Amino acid sequence: MLMANTNVYLILLLLLSVLKWVQSTPHSSTNYVQDACSVTRYRALCINTLAPFSTTAKTSPSKWARAGVSITIGETNKVTQYLMKVKNYRTMKGSYKIPLSDCIECLQDAIDQLHGSLGVLRKLNARNFYAQMGDITTWLSAVLTDHETCLDGFENPRGKQAKMVRNRVLRSSYFTSNALALVNKLATSGLDNTVA
Repeated sequence: MLMANTNVYLILLLLLSVLKWVQSTPHSSTNYVQDACSVTRYRALCINTLAPFSTTAKTSPSKWARAGVSITIGETNKVTQYLMKVKNYRTMKGSYKIPLSDCIECLQDAIDQLHGSLGVLRKLNARNFYAQMGDITTWLSAVLTDHETCLDGFENPRGKQAKMVRNRVLRSSYFTSNALALVNKLATSGLDNTVA
């Protein structure tokens, strides 16, 4: 009986030691994404969407910026496809038809700007770094403007469909805001040696 209690006690001590060690590990993958997202406005969204990149991005601002822009491209594409379905199925009625078309055009422009940003992020170099960062921040700021222009057409939305459009575009703008914050972090920290 004493031997069984001793074994249980030793197993518990071992488990507690392992747990304490895991928690004290300086940069678990959770810490990486939390560190990266600490500069973003929509931190919970950032952490939830970028967590899968933790093992590859680790502490590399350039990899986090690329991940942020990549995720934003995906989200903006989804929203644009949704808006096109709404338009094609003619579920948007009345005074929202023109703003819906304008919104689609704005988000298609945003997708082009996002792809341009990602292309430059993939080819960063020390010689042109600050010019490249200037271009990327300008393009991402334009993407935010595209979202705002789209949202202007759905200010004070009436009806379920108009509210859904507004909410989806607004959420997409949160992704863009986070991507811009990650790019700004890269711009201030400089080109790291883990760009590849």
